[in-house]
Amino acid sequence: MRTLFTIGLALLLGTCSLPPSLLEQVQTRGELHVLTRNSPTTYYIGAEGPTGLEYDLAQRFADHLGVELRIETPEGLAALFDALEDDQAHLAAAGLSRTSDRESRVRFSRPYHEVTQQLVYRFGEEEPRDLSDLDGRLAVVAGSSHEATLKHLSEDYPGLDWESVEGVESEDLLIQVAERELRYTVADSVDLKINRRYHPELRSAFDLAEPDAIAWAFPPNQDRSLLNAANAFLERLEQRGTLAQVRDRHFGHTERFDYVGTRIFMRHINNRLPSYRHLFEEAAQRNELDWRLLAAIGYQESHWNPQAISPTGVRGIMMLTQRTASDLGVENRIDPEQSIMGGARYFRQVRERIPEHIQEPDRTWMALAAYNVGFYHVMDARILTERKGGNPDRWMDVREHLPLLSQRQYYTQTRYGYARGREPVIYVGNIRRYYDILEWMMPLEDDMESLVETRQGEEAQASDGAED
Repeated sequence: MRTLFTIGLALLLGTCSLPPSLLEQVQTRGELHVLTRNSPTTYYIGAEGPTGLEYDLAQRFADHLGVELRIETPEGLAALFDALEDDQAHLAAAGLSRTSDRESRVRFSRPYHEVTQQLVYRFGEEEPRDLSDLDGRLAVVAGSSHEATLKHLSEDYPGLDWESVEGVESEDLLIQVAERELRYTVADSVDLKINRRYHPELRSAFDLAEPDAIAWAFPPNQDRSLLNAANAFLERLEQRGTLAQVRDRHFGHTERFDYVGTRIFMRHINNRLPSYRHLFEEAAQRNELDWRLLAAIGYQESHWNPQAISPTGVRGIMMLTQRTASDLGVENRIDPEQSIMGGARYFRQVRERIPEHIQEPDRTWMALAAYNVGFYHVMDARILTERKGGNPDRWMDVREHLPLLSQRQYYTQTRYGYARGREPVIYVGNIRRYYDILEWMMPLEDDMESLVETRQGEEAQASDGAED
């Protein structure tokens, strides 16, 4: 009798076993389903495929779990939160601020970023001092933290009026302000920094609130297993410095802004670049590079002026020294084709010298620094970085230590001595900004068509010349 009771109890307990946790379900299915927004600060298709801060972090988390990443971009924030509440995804990584209203609907991870909400207007219009000064149409994204902030502030500003627009991103409203279709909007500080590179007229009038914590959001009705795993993952990234590196990769070069320089660059894209674009494209194709990166280097060097010359004697669009030109077989440095082809070969050679184990895009940024200040000085900076506890394979860390090469107490410790180490830091930052603008304005899918059309035109001209 006791034996039968024991067997029955075992069978009963077996049928009452707990269902798999959300984390176990994700790992069993082999897929992490993430909701996000299609924007420059979260997720978009870049030159080498999907990118963006949120995409990079989500991909790292999926890799950490050993599963595939599945990205979905719902139509608007309301749809994103509805899908999350209905358990239609595992998490949302979409640059979401942790607000009290949202915390009543979903669960949030530990924060991994911080932004400030700012009132944005167009340069040339009267700058408001506070919300009582607004004289025109104000619009924000429906369901956003900006809308919640305005609702809260309306208690102190009873005359405050705004529109909540469905189905748009903050970037759309920023463009409307830049194009004078809208007088004001509210944007996160990082969105403004990103977008003013393309629309330099955008300005911040004032901050609307204290900084917001940005975090991932999780379904409210599921167990906390996946949330706990995400918190441990984000904490590990923070402790290792990886999180700071990822943020720097996407936003580090947006801090320095030159309104006049950006306007001039946009003008030169229209009136100078067309004459040389086909040369940048062909040089890039021959050297397995992105033509827009080459064009950004060329602009930083000469503003795409083939007659440019520096006080030290470097010349041409790519500003080659006489010695470098001779080594590359460039006979005429002010000839645009020779200069661009030579500069592309030289940059490829410099980049090939950077240790292969250094991950992209850090390897490219270090190659750019070496193109500017010299390969061995960059290697000295990497040694200094390691000595001072930094990571010599991360551009963010090396960038911090390059300026030390101009200080005697440090450059006397190096093999190759003094260098103007601050210059390559500025140089790389400028090129990253120019490259971002070119990447935004000229998607790669247009490149081959442009190159084919240019070559067909050249062949037609050659044919006409032969007939004449």
